[in-house]
Amino acid sequence: MIAVLWYAALVCLVVDCSFALRSIAIARRSHAALRRAQDDTVAGQGDAAGLVSVIVPARNEERQIEACVRSLLSMRYPRLEVIVVDDRSDDATASIVERIARDDDRVRLVRGEELPAGWIGKPWALEQGTRVARGAWLLFTDADTEHEPASIGAALVYARERGLDALSLLTEQTMITPAERIVLPSILWTIAFGTGPLDDVNDPARENALFNGQYILIARSAYDAIGGHRAVRGEIAEDLELARRFKADGRFRTALVGASGLVRTRMYRSFREIWDGFVKNFALGVRGQPLLASAALLFFALLSPVQPLLLIVALAAGAWGVAAVIAAGMLLASVGAGYGMRRFGFPRAGAWWLPVGGAVLTAIFATSLVKHARGGVTWRGRRYPAP
Repeated sequence: MIAVLWYAALVCLVVDCSFALRSIAIARRSHAALRRAQDDTVAGQGDAAGLVSVIVPARNEERQIEACVRSLLSMRYPRLEVIVVDDRSDDATASIVERIARDDDRVRLVRGEELPAGWIGKPWALEQGTRVARGAWLLFTDADTEHEPASIGAALVYARERGLDALSLLTEQTMITPAERIVLPSILWTIAFGTGPLDDVNDPARENALFNGQYILIARSAYDAIGGHRAVRGEIAEDLELARRFKADGRFRTALVGASGLVRTRMYRSFREIWDGFVKNFALGVRGQPLLASAALLFFALLSPVQPLLLIVALAAGAWGVAAVIAAGMLLASVGAGYGMRRFGFPRAGAWWLPVGGAVLTAIFATSLVKHARGGVTWRGRRYPAP
């Protein structure tokens, strides 16, 4: 019994060391970050970059759509239109936007059409928004985002200075409830862990590709050339697939960078929302790669919940040396994750909840794999088949 525990503890220690070292490497090799632009520079972009069309997909977003739209209207960028696509909501989303639009003609409400066969809801909403958009640049942003007045101007400055055709921002994550603060940091850091350093994501020579669907700024010419959201109409993780298409195409320069507090998001507010939100798409990162999916699931299961359970068994058996090795490994993993999380602006205490957040993550990953293998997922009242 003790020999088995020692073997398991050493395997887990290897996992912990790998997790910590990669976490530190990702943090140290993720240099790209947006900075606030001066007001005169922001204003000057209005003539240089032209009209920006902001497209917000909204399905039952009454609790947050007003804050999102009003934050966009507070922009110091001088040439802006805000297009909200009401994706057949059955709450007050449309009426809230209509009320705002009556006082500001920069806002336009598009009432979404019925979802066509072969389309996922969000790509369809964004597609309808682009049909009426007039801007030289398109900003796709979610209804749960809030934007600082300098954000669009700063993003355009960054994109134009670097010759980018598409720029996606890692928004600052607002976490308030215990479920958010305990679970979300582990999940979000695991996504970063799987994707790799931003330096690699932004390197045209590497395959790593990722956009954050909460904020994607794209030149209209590049968007049309890549096929727009029609090209990813059947994709639940449309942002990931759009990034992959841009990277594979090779004609356009793209970047994923930190937002430095210019844009914030409150993704989910309860454990149920977190569960449903990530189950719908977590398996898509390893789609078509069953060996990678199995290895990733085993890795994260060993990280947690296997280690906390082993620690309890070791303590119950009086195997103090084994318990010490397991505890040291868990501490090492948390320290490594904490270093990365701090560099990415997550709550300081997030890493210490890694044993709990990691266990939830493993359960979400496994559930997502099963649901997609069995034919698809349900999201916001719609049933979607597996891609």
